Amino acid sequence: MNVLMTKKKTPSGREPAKRLKTARGRTTSSSRWLQRQLNDPYVQKAQIDGYRSRAAYKIKDIDDKLGFFKPGVTVVDLGAAPGGWAQVAMERRVKKVVGIDLLPIDPLPGVVFLEMDFTDDEALVALEREIEDKKVDVVMSDIAPNAMGHKQTDHLRIMALVELAYDFAINNLKPDGIFIAKVFQGGAQQDIVATARKDFKTVRHIKPPSSRQDSSETFFIASGFRKV
Repeated sequence: MNVLMTKKKTPSGREPAKRLKTARGRTTSSSRWLQRQLNDPYVQKAQIDGYRSRAAYKIKDIDDKLGFFKPGVTVVDLGAAPGGWAQVAMERRVKKVVGIDLLPIDPLPGVVFLEMDFTDDEALVALEREIEDKKVDVVMSDIAPNAMGHKQTDHLRIMALVELAYDFAINNLKPDGIFIAKVFQGGAQQDIVATARKDFKTVRHIKPPSSRQDSSETFFIASGFRKV
């Protein structure tokens, strides 16, 4: 998207904030989102480093802490578009990534992308077909529905998708496997936390430095899958 910008000089000599020259034709919320993107240092860093999205730094931060991307592991990436998480996984020499999203994703070497709806039964069959040894080491989910603007409703909708991702994980993870999912703070996540404590050795929440501090976004991490 081409955006016209203007700059204002600052007395500090720091890089001035970029401003939209016009908001014509845009809603207030879309203009606010664009303004934030233009001035987000991680958006700018992603462009310099060649990552497809700022989200790449979130999974990098989490992996730096937990070290689950290792040579030889197989990863399933739910809600994979535009491919930033898969980029990081392959950069860290995992064996294979299978990603799925409703949106088309440009190809990446070593990655299988499926353009399908994860909530469809056909998508689950297609994912399992692509898992060569039938079990995986990491299931990561960045799935989020389009926001409706009602905080509690949006929270319930994203948690419904997280629960679907969790069900997929416990049916397809190897022993000691790890499940990672983006969630937003709210009461509905307590149920999945209680369930995960039975299925995994360790359950925690991580808010990586690259996650916007004014966002309620956090990442649910369940590691050490107790295979029954």
